[in-house]
Amino acid sequence: MTDTTPPATALAEIGRRTVRLECEAMAQLEQRIGADFERACELMLDCAGRVIVTGIGKSGHVARKIAATFSSTGTPAAFLHPAEACHGDLGMVVTGDLVIALSQSGAATELLTVAPLLQRQRIPLICLSGDGASPLAQTADLWLDTSVKNEACPLDLAPTASTTVMLALGDALAIALLEARGFTHQDFALAHPGGALGRRLLLTVDQLMRSGDKIPSVSRNTTLADAIVEMNSKRLGMTTILSEDGLLLGVFTDGDLRRAFAANLDPLGAVIHDLMTPGGHTTTPDSLAATAMTAMEHHRTTSLVCVDANRRALGVIHLHDLLDAGVE
Repeated sequence: MTDTTPPATALAEIGRRTVRLECEAMAQLEQRIGADFERACELMLDCAGRVIVTGIGKSGHVARKIAATFSSTGTPAAFLHPAEACHGDLGMVVTGDLVIALSQSGAATELLTVAPLLQRQRIPLICLSGDGASPLAQTADLWLDTSVKNEACPLDLAPTASTTVMLALGDALAIALLEARGFTHQDFALAHPGGALGRRLLLTVDQLMRSGDKIPSVSRNTTLADAIVEMNSKRLGMTTILSEDGLLLGVFTDGDLRRAFAANLDPLGAVIHDLMTPGGHTTTPDSLAATAMTAMEHHRTTSLVCVDANRRALGVIHLHDLLDAGVE
């Protein structure tokens, strides 16, 4: 640490000032969202192809994120590096596409090289820039204002507040389009099949439940001793009690077993129908696995019986099945 290094309290104040300046820039952006924003959304909704997002430097990093957000929320999009576009990658832009170009100055050489070629192909161009009089803004079909009074950088040089504003404007476009298209949870899940999010939104009970011979089951007249044998063999800490035609009558769990012994019942002579929990907690095969976990937490149980509309037992799903599948 040099003699010119600010004390820790001063560093914290610098951090707060940075956040404050960026919040102010965001508040100014909110006031500017109006007719031009609506027109941009209309152009994107009318786009028959993809939304190509481009930018260079810090604006390029923001452009990559905006393209990714579009793609994951129902607007097919891709990032195009403008320097690479000048050397062949412009071929990825075809009739039916729309281009969004990010440049705070509106004077990035690479973008100005590409813009006339987009015009020649009649590709709609939306410019996100802090200067409506800039060459790029003047070339574009539509300009969205990302100007800021000052960057958060004390030198007013490093892109900080301006890139935050660009990113927020991209998010605003993506969410406006999401709602306009009626994008659903299921649509979102289909775009995010991997990781915890995909598992939470896509996995259903029938994909994880124990079925067939793996279902612990006994009849209503089974003795307590024989029910314990069935529970031990299936290792789920419970057994279903089924009618002759496979309908669920109830369940018997480890908890019920403890209560039976506490009541000093004869383990050899007691009949399971008299000791079971009638009905039991159930789910359906098409229920989300995440919903099943929530039900287990609510009922304070570690398993649910999967039944059809007639209460025919189809399977059993255990908490460990959900945890092993990564459902949270």
